Order: sequence, then C-alpha cells, then structure tokens
Amino acid sequence: EICAFKIHGQELPFEAVVLNKTSGEGRLRAKSPIDCELQKEYTFIIQAYDCGAGPRETAWKKSHKAVVHIQVKDVNEFAPTFKEPAYKAMVTEGKIYDSILQVEAIDEDCSPQYSQICNYEIVTTDVPFAIDRNGNIRNTEKLSYDKQRQYEILVTAYDCGQKPAAQDTLVQVDVKPVCKPGWQDWTKRIEYQPGSGSVPLFPSIHLETCDGAVSSLQVTAELQTNYIGKGCDRETYSEKSLQKLCGASSGIIDLLPSPSAATNWTAGLLVDSSEMIFKFDGRQGAKIPEGMVPKNLTDQFTITMWMKHGPSPGVRAEKETILCNSDKTEMNRHHYALYVHNCRLVFLLRKDFDQADTFRPAEFHWKLDQICDKEWHYYVINVEFPVVTLYMDGATYEPYLVTNDWPIHPSHIAMQLTVGACWQGGEVAKPRFAQFFHGSLASLTIRPGKMESQKVISCLQACKEGLDINSLESLGQGIKYHFNPSQSILVMEGDDIENVNRALQKVSYINSRQFPTAGVRRLRVSSKVQCFGEDVCISIPDVDAYVMVLQAIEPQITLRGTDRFWRPASQFESSRGVILFPDIKIVSTFAKAEAPGDVKSTGTAPKSAVLEEMLHNLDFCDILVLGGDLDPRQECLELSHSELHQRHLDATNSTAGYSIYGVGSMSRYEQVLRHIRYRNWHPTSLDTRRFRIKCSELNGRYTSNEFNLEVSVLHEVRASDKEHVNHLIVQPPFLQSVHHPESHSSIQRSSVVPSIATVVIIISVCMLVFVVAMGVYRVRIAHQHFMQETEAAKEAEMDWDDSALTITVNPMEKHEEPGHGEEESEGEEEEEEAEEDVSSSSSDSDDSEEEEEEGMGRGRHERSGASPQNTGNGAWHIVGVVSIWK
Repeated sequence: EICAFKIHGQELPFEAVVLNKTSGEGRLRAKSPIDCELQKEYTFIIQAYDCGAGPRETAWKKSHKAVVHIQVKDVNEFAPTFKEPAYKAMVTEGKIYDSILQVEAIDEDCSPQYSQICNYEIVTTDVPFAIDRNGNIRNTEKLSYDKQRQYEILVTAYDCGQKPAAQDTLVQVDVKPVCKPGWQDWTKRIEYQPGSGSVPLFPSIHLETCDGAVSSLQVTAELQTNYIGKGCDRETYSEKSLQKLCGASSGIIDLLPSPSAATNWTAGLLVDSSEMIFKFDGRQGAKIPEGMVPKNLTDQFTITMWMKHGPSPGVRAEKETILCNSDKTEMNRHHYALYVHNCRLVFLLRKDFDQADTFRPAEFHWKLDQICDKEWHYYVINVEFPVVTLYMDGATYEPYLVTNDWPIHPSHIAMQLTVGACWQGGEVAKPRFAQFFHGSLASLTIRPGKMESQKVISCLQACKEGLDINSLESLGQGIKYHFNPSQSILVMEGDDIENVNRALQKVSYINSRQFPTAGVRRLRVSSKVQCFGEDVCISIPDVDAYVMVLQAIEPQITLRGTDRFWRPASQFESSRGVILFPDIKIVSTFAKAEAPGDVKSTGTAPKSAVLEEMLHNLDFCDILVLGGDLDPRQECLELSHSELHQRHLDATNSTAGYSIYGVGSMSRYEQVLRHIRYRNWHPTSLDTRRFRIKCSELNGRYTSNEFNLEVSVLHEVRASDKEHVNHLIVQPPFLQSVHHPESHSSIQRSSVVPSIATVVIIISVCMLVFVVAMGVYRVRIAHQHFMQETEAAKEAEMDWDDSALTITVNPMEKHEEPGHGEEESEGEEEEEEAEEDVSSSSSDSDDSEEEEEEGMGRGRHERSGASPQNTGNGAWHIVGVVSIWK
C-alpha cells in the first residue's frame, strides 16, 4: 500500500495527500494562497512511500523521484499607472509636430496579457491633440500663441485586458510665439497723477533680437502733444503775467486780451476760453482802440504771437492779415502789417517821409514749412531797423527775401490798427475789413521801444511737460543721448543692447504744472538696428503707448473777512480814507479721501472726505463797485504803488472798480487787498457803499467765491439834536465847586437868597436825589440792553468804530436858575473838553493800519465792558454806545 507522498524542497506552498492507499492515488494541493506576481512557476521532486514492515519511516520503502512543474495562471488584478504624475512640454506656434512628448504607463500584473499597455487615450475633448498606442502626443493643427497660450489635457491608459488606469495623468502644453524681434514687457497705458514729478515710462522694457547679431542700436522716443493747448501743456496765465514770470521788460501791449469791460474789442471773436485762443474763420476782425499802441513805432520794437495756420483756402491764395495798421479814411495805405501769403510770413514796415526820405527795406519774407503745418508755433519778430529777426519756437530765422520801398507821403489821416483783417477806409463805397485771416492766434503782443532777449523768448515758448531721464550718471559711457529744445523727442544710441535697455528704462514723463491739462499724451518709440557683416538686419516694430494725465484735484478758493462795518464821515474824508478789507483771508482747499480708521477704537465711522489746504498762485483779483460806478468828482479807490511793486503785482483802476493782476501767492494778494482804501470827499450824501471781490487762478480756470462788503457812513448829530441832549451833559454847580475855586463867588451870591429861595433849593435837592436814583437805575438797564446789543452785533460780525460815538452823559439833570447862566456855560465847556479827552484814544486810529486795527479791537473791548465810571469830578460818565430812552 501507498501510505504517503513526500515533496522535496524548502518552504513550498504545496502539499501531497494520499487519497487511496491501495491504488496509490493522491492529490497535490496548495497550503497557502499563491500569487503569480510573487512567483510564476514552481518545480520540485515528489516520492511515494509504502507502509513498510513497521511504523517507523525509516523502514518504509520509497519510489523513484518524480519531477513536478507548476505554472501559476495570472488574474488581471492591477490597473495601469503612469510613470510621471504630470507631463509638460513647450511648442512653437505655427508648427505641426510628429511627437510633442511621450507618456508611459505600467501594469504590475505578471502575465503578458494583463501587464502590457495596449492603448492610450486623451480624455479631454475638443483639443487639437492626438495620441498613439505608444503614448506619443502630437498636435493635429497649427497652434497660435495669440489664440491660446497653454493647453491642459488629461490622458489615460488601458492594459491588454482593457482595464483603464486608476488615475489620469495631466499633460501641459505651452505655446510660445514665433521669435519676433521687438520690445518686450511694456504697458500701453501709463497713468500720471499730477504732482508726481518724474514717472518712468517703461521700467521693465527690453529688446528681443532672436539671437540676431546686432552691432549698434538707435532708439527715438517721441512724446506727441501737438493737440494739447498750444502744442503742449503750457501755463495758461495771461500774456502779461507770463511775460513778467519770464523776466520780460515792462511796456507790453496785449492786442488779444480776455474780453472784459475795459478790453471789449475782442468780445466778438471766437474764443477757446481754456487757453485764451482766438479762432479766425475768415469773416472776423477786431479794431484796436486808439491810444493802445503809439502811432509811430520806434526803430526798436517786438511783436510776439502764438499761431496755428494751415494751407490757404482757395485756388488763388490771398493775403491773410494777422496785424495791420492802415489809413482809417480816404486811402488804404498800410503803414505796418504782419500777414501770411502762400505759406510765407511777411512783415511790412513803411517809414514816414518825416523820418527818412530814402529807399529803405520795407518787406521781410520768411518761407517756413511750419507756417502751414496746422500746428502751434511761437513767433517773435524782433525789429532793430533795418534788421528784422524772426524767432520760431526759440530758433532764429533770417528773412530769405527783403524788398525796399519809398517812405509813405506825409498826411494827417488817422490810422486804424486791426487784428485778423486789414481795414480799408478808402477807395470803397463803404469802409470794411479785407484780407481776412484763417487760423488761430493767441498772446498777440507788441512792445514798442524794446527788443526781447533770447532767454525770455525761450521761457515764453517752453513746455511744462516733456521727457526726462532719471539718474543721468548711471547711463554709462557707452550711451549717447540728445533732447530737442522742447524735450518732446529723445534720441539714444549705444553698442550694447543691455545698456540701451537700462537707459530706456530710465526714460520718464514729467509735468511741472500744478494743475496740468488732463488727457492723453501719445508716445512712440522707434528703433534702428545695425547688424554685423552682410546679414539681413532685423526690423524692430515701433512701440505705441500713451500717457494718461489724470484730472488734478480742483481747488476751492474761499474769501473770508468782515462783510459789514460802519465808519464816521470824517474817516471817509481823510487823506487815508477807509481801509475796506483789513482782515481779508484767502484760503484754498481740496477734498481728500480719508483713510478708513479704526472703527472699534473710535466708535465712529470714518468720514468719506476731508478738506485740506492747498497753496498755489493767483493771477488776478477784481474789486467791483456794486450799485453804480464811482463818481470821480467825490470818491475813488486807492492803493499805494509801492504795495504793488513790492509784491510784483500790477493793477488798473476805473470807476467800475479796481483790478489787481499778476502771478503771485495767495498771501501776496491778501497783503495787497488789505491796503485797498476808499475815499469820499462828500460823504454826507452817502449812506452805504457795496463792493465785491472775486479772485482767479489760471486766467479764470478756477475762481473764488464772490465776497461782498457793505460799508456804511455814520453821520454826525445835527445841532437841534445836540441841543436836545445837552441837558444830559451839563454838570450840577455844586459838584463843579469841588474842582473850580472860581465858582466861590456864585456860591456867595446864593447865600443872600431869600428864605423862599432856600425852600426851593431844598425841594430841588430832594428832586435831585430822586433823579440820581432813577438815573442810576436807568443806567443799569441801559447797560444790560447794550450788552445784549453788543452780543448780537458780534454774531452779525458788525465792526463798529467808537471814535464818533463816545458820548458823555450825566444822569443828574441840572435845573436852570436865574443868575446861573455863566456857570452853565462854563460847565458845558468843561464837559466838551472831557468828552474830547475820552474820545481821543480812538480818534487817532487813522494814523496807521495797525493802529486802526488795534482801535477796532479796543472798541470791542470797551463795548463789552461798558459801565458807569466816576471821572473824579463828581460826574458819572458812560464810555461806549448808549441807548437813548424816552
């Protein structure tokens, strides 16, 4: 019998059991789970044993050895996994790739069927990519950098048992543009906050040459501002103010001033108020009033103007007159004129026979492209006869043609000076304008007897904005640069591209105006590249950007001060007059957003805006007379010329008011306004005068509030009224005797009065005591009323002058008695002297402004503390304003 089977081998997971001892049948089975991934095959030896002669195995007989070979069949228990969690690749736009990258997955199953990856698949839909069985990804169409710069796709894998991967892998494909030479890393819009100083335009710009062999590079940065104001951002003060700021000599005559009551000849012209630009459409001209310009100009004078002019309209171009001085009647002779003809600037100057009788230069011609380029240019014609020089935008130009002519025959015909056209006073049925100008003019001035210097001319046409370079020292030795005069064009050149990159990064925009013109400034950067050898040089596209100048914070100019006061008539009649605005104050504020505060600590919500003061200049203040013009026969406004000259300001005076002009700080204008005086030689016919102040910055761009002042005249008391009050002023005789020994005679005379008179005196004394008591009571009531009136007056900010209202009152009424007239007269005289002494402290307030202001302050102090005072001679006095009772 077969009793056992024995397997030879170590730690084999198999065992053999006997099923039938007689037949020798047995079974081979596994003792533990078998894993193909750990071991795919097993080979071992097995032997059979009989039962033998005894129970011990050593006595058993064994068979020959048999070899057993076992192969483990695989189960698809593992899913494919990718070797990398994510894949990344970069492609260039416009190309079709056979393989961008390859993904790879593995499977841990042991059999070839389940361990091999049979397929890959792109899970993401609608992408221009495909993948083959080996995991190679390719693009199915040309990619565009502008359309999409990056793609992210998911890819999965399948084994041969069609089991998918447990987790998809991410494939990122970046699209880079085709290398194009050009400037990189710059922004199209650059914002500029007013007051920011110099702001870099391209702080990170650099040039991409695509590995081109560049030997040198020239870069031109151009700031295009020809559509801003007069060609760029310039100060918009009046021409006279600009001339003074630039240090020009005095005597300028502005032929195109702002329309006003005094300069009304420009009222009918088309005006661009923001820049005081006058537009002439070929149908308008302006007559300059007689006396504005001397009849005969000397051999030295200067004409300045801003002009924007295009090609002349029509097939046959006619003369377009800018300035013309011609005969007013009878004839059409042109004595001097400035005009444009066929894009040529011509200046005509005809001398009179009484000045010279020789053939002399008369017409000076300049041929310049700028005359008809429809851009703003600044022209200055300096005449030092017979030499005439033209400055255009600061550059000098000599006339290309000078023609001579004879002097004009002498005549007594009046002349007419015009702007924008020439006056034809003769040879026509009706005098009219002719040779009209087509274009725009501004700041047209003439200065007789003086030529302008090159420095002043450069200052007048200078831009307040332009290009700038931060840190010129760090540009390096290899960089050459050049600015044009207006600093709107910058040219830089260098051999090393990195140095040029750093230099261009330092180019900035600057605007020195406190209130610049908001809007767009176009900016262009062009490049020229020089290459080594004979290679085709690369082309660099231009950079087109723009600077956005933001709106400046608008100031709110406020005038404050005393708006109503009274003065005695004597002050109006005095030589110094009355100071109108002793405490005028000019304040400029702007609204600023407040940073959010700590609401928890303060307990209140933060405010949205807070007012802050701003310091800037003013260019004029007008003092207008309301309620009718001044009568020059009896009243006027006055201001010391030294006050103006010390503060570099000018003024014009008329019956309509006083105008102070010139660019100056607000404190300067305050000081000048505080010295304006009003005089009236006949104030008896005047009760009230009203005035109004209004100030301006930038020629009316920002204006202040209208500050109104009302001045009233305090008239003296009439004689009848004075007699009515005199009984309150006379002192009683028994009080006078204390200080006046000369009154003893009168007392002695009273001793001989009969007894009836004595009774009358006793009764009078009793009545006097009663009157004294009533007087004290009434004085206290009057004092209370006065205090109430004083408080009300303070609230109304009424400024009183006590110099004419200091009244001395004696509440103890004096009874007239026969024989006492002499004492009465003496008492009245002494009372008047005492009254003058008391009022003298305030009546001298006209000596100076400081004394007047102190007198005003003293008057307020006395009023606030007005009370009955004992003067030492037995009489009660009330110093201050007294209410009169019945």
